[in-house]
Amino acid sequence: MLRYAARRILETVPTTLGILLATFVLFNVVVGDSPAVAILGKGADAKSIEAFNRRYGYDKPLVFAKDSQFVSFVKSVATGDFGYSTKMNEPVADVLKRGVGPSLALTVPILAVGTLLALATALVAAAYRGRFPDKAVLFVSAALTSVNYVVWVVAGQFLFAYKAGWFPIWGFESVWYLVLPVAIGVASSIGADVRFFRTAILDETFRPYVLTARAKGLPRRTVMVRHVLANALIPVVTYVSLSIPYLFTGSLLLESFFGIPGLGSVAINAIQSGDLAVVRATVLLGALVYQAVTLSTDLLYAFLDPRVRLTARR
Repeated sequence: MLRYAARRILETVPTTLGILLATFVLFNVVVGDSPAVAILGKGADAKSIEAFNRRYGYDKPLVFAKDSQFVSFVKSVATGDFGYSTKMNEPVADVLKRGVGPSLALTVPILAVGTLLALATALVAAAYRGRFPDKAVLFVSAALTSVNYVVWVVAGQFLFAYKAGWFPIWGFESVWYLVLPVAIGVASSIGADVRFFRTAILDETFRPYVLTARAKGLPRRTVMVRHVLANALIPVVTYVSLSIPYLFTGSLLLESFFGIPGLGSVAINAIQSGDLAVVRATVLLGALVYQAVTLSTDLLYAFLDPRVRLTARR
């Protein structure tokens, strides 16, 4: 297990360098003089642009030098320095730190509650395959999936916040402000989750080991939880890991509609104001998070199924 984990971690090194290079090229080469123009305005003279580039290091060579922009960029990222926000007049790292907490407070409950609830519902549906509980779950799941994400947000705010007055519409002052957006996030995704988890569980239901467990007289609950669910976790883990980047993107809408000052709001404000340092850091952070999730998923595969480690050695 340790050898497999060490090899997978080493394999992420070239990928990380590729992410850094792609981000650098996108924002330092393709953009060109746009950082200075975006901040100083199109009417800025040559001296102002030159002074801006000198201050923020845009006058240095791009790649082929010890003090090049790319080398400085890699060193800065390695030390947690993502540059300086020219719009907010503070380090980008401080801007991101303020947004990480609200974003995690929103997305982690959506992922955790949605996954556990969908798994439990899918187990019930698979256990009663073809009968009324299964048909009811499929009907409700299809209905939930057919509703657009924006409709969930607007309808939830209008019915439960504005009309009923049960929840606040805007702000991030306490945990109560997160209840409605988390509920909307879970409701908008649980339909598709249940259908996928049900399919993954049913693929294991008719395996020989399940038939053997039933022939021994084990209770249905024991067979479904200890045997079927344990062996169906590989596709479940894959599905959940792939949904994490979409949670990051989906929080853009929830944060915008509910006034939650998370990374989504930070990214939108940076794009609107032309704060390229913050936009670059947000893009880079998203790519690195996606890579970390992929690595964690591979390591979890090896932990759940020893056959993954054995196959990797061949």
